[in-house]
Amino acid sequence: MTTEQSTRALHLAEEAQDLLFREARTANSFSAEPVTDEQVQAIYDLVKWAPTSMNTQPLRVLLVRSPEAKARLLPLMSEGNRAKTESAPLVAVLAADTDFHEHLPTQFPHYPGAKDNFSDEGGRVEFAKFNALLQVGYFILGVRAAGLAAGPMSGFDAAGVDAEFFADGKRKSLVVVNIGNPGESPWFDRNPRLGFEQVVETV
Repeated sequence: MTTEQSTRALHLAEEAQDLLFREARTANSFSAEPVTDEQVQAIYDLVKWAPTSMNTQPLRVLLVRSPEAKARLLPLMSEGNRAKTESAPLVAVLAADTDFHEHLPTQFPHYPGAKDNFSDEGGRVEFAKFNALLQVGYFILGVRAAGLAAGPMSGFDAAGVDAEFFADGKRKSLVVVNIGNPGESPWFDRNPRLGFEQVVETV
């Protein structure tokens, strides 16, 4: 199947396919144009509908806006990520709430007794991280759907961020995402993607 045939096989409009995937890039510099609270809420109100295991929704989002908060975050970013983070008008620290089960209903209509599975702390933490990482992917697509550029990064001192911003110990940082409109020379050269035959196997 050609790329054109693949494009036509999808229900999503071609312009939306380009916005979310083909033409979307990870920005490495940002303009000074602000990201509004309304944009952030619209992003969340869209991506909250995406699936997590048993609808547990463990993702938590810390928005770093003020110069004072950014000054606390920058030393915890890896050296190669500091300049781009400093230039971003908004930075989101995406974290997993390891006590997500406290926000769940007492009874799961489709999973009787499921809440009892979260009594083991070790298993609960891994479950929270896995499902929050699913939501990280949705969040990045939501940023793109808002017409903004996202710069997700794993290069930071996670333990340091947790100590600085999540002192209660319940949230574990996973990814830091710079958000905004692209600035000057924002893109690195695009790396190739694996082809269908390299990834997909039918049995």
